[in-house]
Amino acid sequence: MTQIDSIRWFEQLTNQDVALVGGKNASLGEMIATLKAEGIRVPAGFATTSATYRHYLAENDLEDKIRERLEGYRKGEQSLHQTGEAIRRSIRRGQWPGETAMAISDAYRELCRRSGAEEVDVAVRSSATAEDLPDASFAGQQETFLNITGEEELLDACRKCYASLFTDRAISYRENKGFDHMQVALSVGVQKMVRSDKAGAGVMFSIDTETGFPEVVVIDAAWGLGENVVQGTVTPDNYTVFKPLLENRKLKPILQKKLGGKEKKMIYSRSAGQPTRNTDTSAKERHAFVLEDEEILQLARWAVIIEKHYGKPMDMEWAKDGDSGELFIVQARPETVQSRKHAGMLKTYAIKQQGEVLLTGLAIGEAIAAGKIQVIKSASEIERFEEGSILVTGMTDPDWVPIMKKAAGIITDHGGRTSHAAIVSRELGIAAVIGTNHGTSELKDGQEVTLSCAEGDQGKIYSGILAFEAAEVNLQDLPAVKTQIMMNIASPAAAFRWWQLPCRGIGLARMEFIINNIIEAHPMALINYEKLEDKDAKHRIRELTRNYKDKSEYFVDQLAQGIATIAASQHPDPVIVRTSDFKTNEYAELIGGRQFEFSEENPMLGFRGASRYYSDHYRAGFALECAAIRRVREQVGLDNLVVMIPFCRTLKEADRVLEVMADEGLVRGKLGLEIYMMVEIPSNVILAEQFAERFDGFSIGSNDLTQLTLGVDRDSAILKELFDERDAAVMAMIRQAISAANKTGTKIGICGQAPSDYPDFAAFLVEEGIDSMSLNPDSVIGIIRRVAEVESRVS
Repeated sequence: MTQIDSIRWFEQLTNQDVALVGGKNASLGEMIATLKAEGIRVPAGFATTSATYRHYLAENDLEDKIRERLEGYRKGEQSLHQTGEAIRRSIRRGQWPGETAMAISDAYRELCRRSGAEEVDVAVRSSATAEDLPDASFAGQQETFLNITGEEELLDACRKCYASLFTDRAISYRENKGFDHMQVALSVGVQKMVRSDKAGAGVMFSIDTETGFPEVVVIDAAWGLGENVVQGTVTPDNYTVFKPLLENRKLKPILQKKLGGKEKKMIYSRSAGQPTRNTDTSAKERHAFVLEDEEILQLARWAVIIEKHYGKPMDMEWAKDGDSGELFIVQARPETVQSRKHAGMLKTYAIKQQGEVLLTGLAIGEAIAAGKIQVIKSASEIERFEEGSILVTGMTDPDWVPIMKKAAGIITDHGGRTSHAAIVSRELGIAAVIGTNHGTSELKDGQEVTLSCAEGDQGKIYSGILAFEAAEVNLQDLPAVKTQIMMNIASPAAAFRWWQLPCRGIGLARMEFIINNIIEAHPMALINYEKLEDKDAKHRIRELTRNYKDKSEYFVDQLAQGIATIAASQHPDPVIVRTSDFKTNEYAELIGGRQFEFSEENPMLGFRGASRYYSDHYRAGFALECAAIRRVREQVGLDNLVVMIPFCRTLKEADRVLEVMADEGLVRGKLGLEIYMMVEIPSNVILAEQFAERFDGFSIGSNDLTQLTLGVDRDSAILKELFDERDAAVMAMIRQAISAANKTGTKIGICGQAPSDYPDFAAFLVEEGIDSMSLNPDSVIGIIRRVAEVESRVS
């Protein structure tokens, strides 16, 4: 057998060589051969061929022994574990044919020469291949060995890779699929190590892994070697980048940066037989992002190039070299969950009861599950797991897959969106909440819980069995409508969830949701932190902002990230963000808020909306809101963002607000900025033509307009029968507003609750000539069909 049959250098391989060296190694070769010119760096290396594996089995007379062991397992003569252990032991004890050992050693020495090192440290990875089994997926079933140095260590690691073709999970997988074990071969990839033990590494997807939103790159990052991210040993940093704006180098289209715990890092170890080890990270490392912004953008650009080359969403592993500071791609393979989902169908879940939240973590998928807890802390306890239970564990690896398939839901202490538990849960379609930190210590066997992943990117574990519903929405064969159908979105986490709905923008994005649920602190308390009188509030703000030198920057940064995520979800269609519209009693509930708010008898009619923005009591806080909006439009580049002013009582007030906005750099018409106004006060309707001179568009807020037209407190239980948007007086107001807008050529829509609740009300709006309707996401499909009927009738 010649050397050329045993070894292939990565640069000699393409995607056509999967049968020869497996998908993993073929992909590395493909990138080196075709994407190097695009600036993508892939560490050098070589692969043993499938023929090398078969030659090793033949020279050691292993094939018949393996078949005998497998036959004994099928007959029940020995357990899966006994079978796997015996086969692996026999492969590890085999001797290398002389010419094969020489070929691997010669290639290693050549890699050392190319690397300028006497003994280069390498990563040794398994890459399974099955020429006649195109649907086989062997991801995660075989072993990887890092920081392997010297010819002897390399040959031993290659043997271990061969043996890992018969891990218990790999045998079980092939038996379940009916595959002939001897049809599957194994190639070993030998790749120069990237010294990420001195920097960081992680995983990257060219698609949102939870919702399938195709316009983002999602990156996970942790300190040290990347195995901790892959295995879910740590909670990594998470970065989200908007792909369509990456080509413009003047922009920074990073939508979100979330700091992970990064509790440990894997580094080199020189202990005999233990080339790597985990060590605790320092407090400084835990509180710092692994990647700089420019590095995040570089990786995202590479992801786009790789995705374009392969013509499909991709799952990639990256590493940063701590010596050179350079980034590398060390693996790339097709994404296998979201890209295979059927287009045209959207499955939705909704929780129907409120309950006590016991724990939170990362929501994986969008499902809901309920059942009894079963805590399994070790793989040795797997056999006691009861089918249909909620599995609670520290983390999972491929050995856990058999019981994960039987679980109603999964909860882990550790891990991120690209951890093993997250990936397998997605593939199985099982609700999972990852990285709760305390699941195994706080949840008890037999405890009844409801696990919800249907409320955004934060997964929640509720006490008790709560009512929920699941529905499948058919997006096919929807009629085209002239009326612009938009969505109301409050939570940035929910924005990507609805990307498949046939909407043309977001008609209402509520800024106060981001402030209340993500920022949590009153903006004036952040600005005046040193003057805060409430010691508890001061402590809580210090904890919230500890990664920011400037506490005001915390507000701007977090608000900008939330707004940007919502704006990206519908780009390039318009996304209308309403500036904050808390009432004084609601503002007071923010951390540090009581010191900066008045006590009012009727906050609904008090110091709210536009009146706050030019007042000395809040103008500095409004300046932070304006700064966040400018950042989204001018730095991130999402110029589809439209600003909307709520509760603007008079023409003079409108002028004063627009003047303050201009002072803060938000000038109507500059850089295409449009400014809208909520029509929710009778004065807005009566003077609509004059307001139209000051604003680019109107959005009817039917809740407040009904309240103020009828003089009915919308929160009053005793008057609830009187509160009706379909009252003749309210409809007359809306009719008048639409007429004035149409007369002046001003865009007008509605973002209140009424069209979502009452299809007949939506029909009335179409008949009156409204331009757009912004609906709750779950109402969109039904209202589109209703609008189409009305449009066909009135046209």
